[in-house]
Amino acid sequence: MIKFTIITLFREAIEPYLKSSMMEKAVRKGLAEFDFVDLREFGLGPHKSVDDTPYGGGDGMLLRCEPVFAAIESVKAIDPDTKVILPTPVGETWNQGKAREFARDAHYIILCPHYEGYDERILSIVDYKISLGKYVLTGGELPALIIIDSVVRLIPGVLGGEKSAEIESFSDGDNLEYPQYTKPYDFRGMKVPDVLLSGNHGEIAKWRAVHSGKVE
Repeated sequence: MIKFTIITLFREAIEPYLKSSMMEKAVRKGLAEFDFVDLREFGLGPHKSVDDTPYGGGDGMLLRCEPVFAAIESVKAIDPDTKVILPTPVGETWNQGKAREFARDAHYIILCPHYEGYDERILSIVDYKISLGKYVLTGGELPALIIIDSVVRLIPGVLGGEKSAEIESFSDGDNLEYPQYTKPYDFRGMKVPDVLLSGNHGEIAKWRAVHSGKVE
C-alpha cells in the first residue's frame, strides 16, 4: 500500500479531491492511504506563527525551519523510512516515468509550502524536490494533488482496465496515445476510421502505431 501524509495549512483545499473518484476507490480497496498534518499545530508563540520576514530584506514571508522540521519529525518518529517530497520550481521536473517510480508500497510526506517561499535550510530534510513546470503557484496544495493523482492511478487495481495505464500518453517516453473513438460512427460528417471497425486486430495495431504522436 502507498501512503501520503500531506503537511499543509489548508487541508480543506485538498481533502475533497482525495475523497472522490479514483482516489476514493484506491482508499476503499486498501491500495492507498491519505493522512494530514496541520503545520499550524507546530507554529511558534501564542499565534502559532509558521513564517517570518527574510534576512536581507525583501517582500513576502518565508516558512520557518522550526515548525516544518517539527511537523516532519513527528511523522518520522512513527515511520522513520518515510521520504519527504517538496513541490518547488527548483526541483526535478515531474513526468510519467517518475510517477511510475513512486507507484510502489511506500510512505511519502508532501510538504506544501506557502507565502513567498521557505527557509533554504528546509531542503536539508527533503528527499525529493519536484517541479511541476516553470511557473509559480500560491501554495503547494495543487502540486501535491497532481503528484498524488499521477502516482495512485498507476497502482494495479485502481483504474478499471488491466492495461489502462500502459497504453496512455507518455507511457513510453514522450509518445502520445493514439486517437480513440466511440459511438456514433458518424457525427456531423466526422466518421470513425473504417479500420477500427474491421475486426482485423493486426491492421488496427498498425493504424494505432502510425497515429501515436510524439511530443516535440
